[in-house]
Amino acid sequence: MRIGILTGGGDAPGLNGILEASARVLLQNGCEVIGICDGFEGVFEHRTVPLTLGLVQNAHARAGTLLGSSNRSKIDGREAEFKAKLESLRLDGLIACGGDGTFAGLYRVCGELNLIGVPKTIDNDLSGTEVTFGYDTACAAVAESVDALRFTAESHKRLFVIETMGRTAGWIALGGGIASYADIILIPERPFERTKLLKFVRAKQTSGRRELMIVIAEGASAKNEAPQIAFEVPDSPQRERYGGAALSLARWLESETGWEARHVVLGHLQRARHPTTTDRFLTLFMGVEAARMALDKKWGQAVVFREGRVSRAPLADLMKPARLVDADHRWIQCAKGLGIFI
Repeated sequence: MRIGILTGGGDAPGLNGILEASARVLLQNGCEVIGICDGFEGVFEHRTVPLTLGLVQNAHARAGTLLGSSNRSKIDGREAEFKAKLESLRLDGLIACGGDGTFAGLYRVCGELNLIGVPKTIDNDLSGTEVTFGYDTACAAVAESVDALRFTAESHKRLFVIETMGRTAGWIALGGGIASYADIILIPERPFERTKLLKFVRAKQTSGRRELMIVIAEGASAKNEAPQIAFEVPDSPQRERYGGAALSLARWLESETGWEARHVVLGHLQRARHPTTTDRFLTLFMGVEAARMALDKKWGQAVVFREGRVSRAPLADLMKPARLVDADHRWIQCAKGLGIFI
């Protein structure tokens, strides 16, 4: 068998773990494994690389993706061209690692494509799976940053506002905020009331606190206000890029309370670190399972994590709306129990 592997969309810690695990299983079963470079661009431009054991071995410890990735090329409107270019690669099947943008594109041609999906996003908002790889690593980056910034905040009697990724989902802010015992966590699913937030901050200020740590998701906003858009990428499936929430909140809180405030945008640092042990376990098992599915010719399916284990599910399960944080999620209740404003 000649199996292709593609990584699309934004990079996520653990992508190289998927590549190594799946390629090693396929190679040991006599398959030829072809890596497609830079997501859909590699298909349209016919850029590939043979994946050998020497190339993928020990890749699991690295961030990013050794194949490269892109979230700019779209299949929409170019389905026939994409299909023809993919057929020219003479693949018996394709393992695609991606998020909602990648699968939305591939879904347009998957009826005629031997496809296996591996859901990926640090945002943890893909439907069909209970957790996505890269999420745990992103949360670790947030928690460690809050822990470190707390010391300088305390030294200077400052309030710090840390902005996380996540788009319309608050999973990273929530997970990283809880793990670091942040004082305030603001997420898109729970628009905050400015008066209540201000009351909470002033109470901490009058109690003698030297520092205050706030974690805010990039898509979070106050009630009856829209999230802040930093810029747009016209060719991307997701045009709008959120940004500016931390800066705006820091300036507002400082003007209202007189408490010196600083903001930090973690940005791509949440993607850039080597995967945690948890993400290494997850990608190892998912990569092995994806390879086994290809060997079994179980096309049109995805490898997902459900009920504590890696399993198989229809690819269509990944096509549902984004999985957001429930209003009464147990993590929110836990945060409230700790006295965190959320």
